[in-house]
Amino acid sequence: MAPADDSGLLETVAAAPQLRTPDQTEAFLDSLPISELASMWCALQRVSRRDQAGSIWAIKLYFDHLPHRLPQAALDLVLGVLKTEADKPTVMQLNDKFLLALLYAHGPEVIARIEREAAHNDRLRWLLGGVHGGPDEPLTPRIARIADSEAWQVDHLAQRTPREPLDCASMSVSELAHAWVEQYSRSDRDQDDNLFAIMDFERDLREEDPDGMIDLILEIVKIESNPVLLALLAAGPLEDVISVGTIDRIEHEARINERFRDLLGGVWYYRASDELKTRLDALVGESRW
Repeated sequence: MAPADDSGLLETVAAAPQLRTPDQTEAFLDSLPISELASMWCALQRVSRRDQAGSIWAIKLYFDHLPHRLPQAALDLVLGVLKTEADKPTVMQLNDKFLLALLYAHGPEVIARIEREAAHNDRLRWLLGGVHGGPDEPLTPRIARIADSEAWQVDHLAQRTPREPLDCASMSVSELAHAWVEQYSRSDRDQDDNLFAIMDFERDLREEDPDGMIDLILEIVKIESNPVLLALLAAGPLEDVISVGTIDRIEHEARINERFRDLLGGVWYYRASDELKTRLDALVGESRW
């Protein structure tokens, strides 16, 4: 099915009033044919992270829960996507986002059917090549016998390797901020190892140069206003960099930068020391998200 058709179906369903609560979402989507669910799932993999809010987020949670709730329907969806979706990076998301959860939650219940299907389904054997279990897990040898691990690894490496690898250490704060926004905005389908390069650099800054991490956060706040990305920024880099050693700088920036002060409302600090809680409470006030 063409991506445009998938996207149209996703937009139509996302506008449905039946998605107002999790229970309504499950009841409504459970009633749809597997073919439509497969199309929606494929379209969802191409949605930018910055657009994953509201009904789109509700649909995403539905698919996250489906392997746990309805294992046979989840396997039907896997097979439906393998049969109809031509875009390989989209199909590969079945591994990380769906198949592993299904095997973890209901492996003994679905493994026999998977083996039967794999006997005549090359794409399923390829997909199973990305499933890695511990040597003591009972399903590991059964999956290994039917999986095409070599073919999967070739495609996985190609997907994860960026065309232009980021050299974060050589980039200016402004360049890093734009790179952060670009990488965190991408859909899961379009992410590559540049995202992990950004994450590793965040960790290094936090541990070795916390003021540099705060500089980067301030630069991101200057150029980005999307609520989803700001929530990621608050709950990730900002929350992680706040400490007794940085709170003076945090207070200073919050007093002179309204957008930075607003960002503090997305930080969860209930496990912080009493001193940090008191000082952060004074900054956040009633502005907690």
